[in-house]
Amino acid sequence: MVRFKTSTDNVFSPKLLRHLREKLIEFILLIAACSSVATTFGILYILVSESIYFFSEVSLLRFITDKEWTPLFLEKNYGIINLLSGTLVTSAVALFVAIPLGTIIAIYLSEFANSKLREIVKPILELLTAIPTVVYGYLALLVLTPFLQQFLPNLPTFNMLSAGLVMGLMIIPMISSISEDAMAAVPLSLKEGSYSMGATRLQTAIKVVFPSAISGISAAYILGASRAIGETMIVAVAAGLQPNLTWNPLSQGATITAYIVQVSLGDLPHGTVEYQTIFAAGLTLVLMTLVLNIIGYFLSRRFREIY
Repeated sequence: MVRFKTSTDNVFSPKLLRHLREKLIEFILLIAACSSVATTFGILYILVSESIYFFSEVSLLRFITDKEWTPLFLEKNYGIINLLSGTLVTSAVALFVAIPLGTIIAIYLSEFANSKLREIVKPILELLTAIPTVVYGYLALLVLTPFLQQFLPNLPTFNMLSAGLVMGLMIIPMISSISEDAMAAVPLSLKEGSYSMGATRLQTAIKVVFPSAISGISAAYILGASRAIGETMIVAVAAGLQPNLTWNPLSQGATITAYIVQVSLGDLPHGTVEYQTIFAAGLTLVLMTLVLNIIGYFLSRRFREIY
């Protein structure tokens, strides 16, 4: 019996179905990519649009140069430098801990540890990121601060040093994991060439692998710095909420994120200048993160040119 082709055979042919399936997957991926971009622009739109009202009442010069931050007091001052100093001090302490330790861990896991040990240690490290940040905050307040007070008797209960140290412990897994992935992606031929010239494993790791993976490692550092700058609960619990203009980590201070939480949970009515300060502070955080990413981009380009 002879069977003639019908129109339905062409419509539902395997080739056409495969083509439609690929187009559908491509469309879903496009929507996912566009949604992330749209979310970013949505956040920027909210921050900028809400900050316009704030800066219509408070001059940008006053916002940058005023040395007091008391928008919730009767005598109102809007000097973001007070919150900025607390943010930078705690982030600097955290990075002082996380960058060296995270890099050392990454070098060890990438170049010295065997595969079995790597499979055990790396997941354990990444488990640290699953611990709630409020737990880290109380660890700094109830454990680390009393320990440091044995050596620094004048250390206050709320201080930026304890908050920064624990925050550095929290971001070590991020830096070590991303850096280790970047080092593992270095071509084996570069390592073998180094070994053939008589270099040791340590020399190969430091002088060949590390420079070759500097792009991914710098990305890890930038992500770690952004994570430290945006941390909220650790600094809110352990560093205090007093916006002091100080660069001394042994004193208490407030960060931008801690202030945003303080105001967001308060009784300030929406639309007031005091409430709009959280959007101006958030916009400052976004600009800080943007500057960090620009610096990381140019540093990675510079290292690639050298090596």
